[in-house]
Amino acid sequence: MPAPVIDAPLSLDRVAIGRSARVSGVVGGDATALRLLEMGLTPGVSVRVIAHAPLGDPLELEVRGYRLSLRRGDAARVAVAAS
Repeated sequence: MPAPVIDAPLSLDRVAIGRSARVSGVVGGDATALRLLEMGLTPGVSVRVIAHAPLGDPLELEVRGYRLSLRRGDAARVAVAAS
Protein backbone atom coordinates (compact mmCIF):
# COMPACT_ATOMS: atom_id res chain seq x y z
CA MET A 1 0.00 0.00 0.00
CA PRO A 2 1.53 3.39 -1.00
CA ALA A 3 2.17 6.03 1.64
CA PRO A 4 -0.29 8.93 1.73
CA VAL A 5 0.80 12.09 -0.03
CA ILE A 6 1.29 14.98 2.37
CA ASP A 7 1.59 18.46 0.96
CA ALA A 8 4.64 20.21 2.35
CA PRO A 9 3.90 23.69 3.62
CA LEU A 10 4.73 26.39 1.12
CA SER A 11 6.79 29.38 2.18
CA LEU A 12 6.62 32.86 0.68
CA ASP A 13 10.13 32.62 -0.77
CA ARG A 14 8.96 29.74 -3.02
CA VAL A 15 6.05 31.63 -4.64
CA ALA A 16 6.71 32.46 -8.31
CA ILE A 17 6.82 36.02 -9.64
CA GLY A 18 3.34 37.23 -10.56
CA ARG A 19 1.59 34.69 -8.34
CA SER A 20 -0.43 35.35 -5.21
CA ALA A 21 -0.73 33.40 -1.99
CA ARG A 22 -2.58 33.72 1.30
CA VAL A 23 -0.53 33.93 4.50
CA SER A 24 -1.10 30.98 6.85
CA GLY A 25 1.23 32.16 9.59
CA VAL A 26 4.71 33.27 10.56
CA VAL A 27 7.20 30.74 11.93
CA GLY A 28 8.94 31.58 15.21
CA GLY A 29 8.35 33.73 18.24
CA ASP A 30 11.32 36.07 18.03
CA ALA A 31 11.67 39.75 17.12
CA THR A 32 11.89 38.99 13.39
CA ALA A 33 8.60 37.08 13.44
CA LEU A 34 6.96 39.95 15.31
CA ARG A 35 8.32 42.46 12.79
CA LEU A 36 6.92 40.42 9.88
CA LEU A 37 3.50 40.50 11.54
CA GLU A 38 3.82 44.26 12.13
CA MET A 39 4.57 44.74 8.41
CA GLY A 40 1.16 43.26 7.64
CA LEU A 41 2.02 39.63 6.94
CA THR A 42 -0.75 38.33 9.17
CA PRO A 43 -2.77 35.12 8.68
CA GLY A 44 -5.41 35.44 5.97
CA VAL A 45 -3.87 38.36 4.07
CA SER A 46 -3.19 38.00 0.35
CA VAL A 47 0.38 38.61 -0.89
CA ARG A 48 1.55 38.91 -4.50
CA VAL A 49 5.17 38.47 -5.55
CA ILE A 50 6.04 41.37 -7.87
CA ALA A 51 9.74 40.78 -8.58
CA HIS A 52 13.07 39.85 -7.11
CA ALA A 53 16.52 41.34 -7.42
CA PRO A 54 18.84 39.92 -10.11
CA LEU A 55 20.54 37.56 -7.64
CA GLY A 56 17.20 36.57 -6.09
CA ASP A 57 17.38 38.67 -2.94
CA PRO A 58 15.39 40.68 -1.85
CA LEU A 59 11.84 39.93 -3.01
CA GLU A 60 9.40 42.70 -3.88
CA LEU A 61 5.89 41.96 -2.61
CA GLU A 62 2.52 43.65 -2.72
CA VAL A 63 0.61 43.30 0.54
CA ARG A 64 -2.34 45.35 1.81
CA GLY A 65 -2.00 47.84 -1.06
CA TYR A 66 1.68 48.70 -0.56
CA ARG A 67 5.00 47.39 -1.82
CA LEU A 68 7.34 45.60 0.56
CA SER A 69 10.92 44.43 0.01
CA LEU A 70 11.79 41.39 2.05
CA ARG A 71 14.94 39.30 2.29
CA ARG A 72 14.50 35.76 1.03
CA GLY A 73 15.48 34.33 4.43
CA ASP A 74 12.73 36.32 6.13
CA ALA A 75 10.22 35.38 3.43
CA ALA A 76 11.03 31.72 4.11
CA ARG A 77 9.55 32.18 7.60
CA VAL A 78 6.14 33.14 6.19
CA ALA A 79 3.95 30.08 5.58
CA VAL A 80 1.47 30.52 2.74
CA ALA A 81 -1.23 28.63 0.86
CA ALA A 82 -1.78 29.10 -2.87
CA SER A 83 -4.74 31.32 -3.66
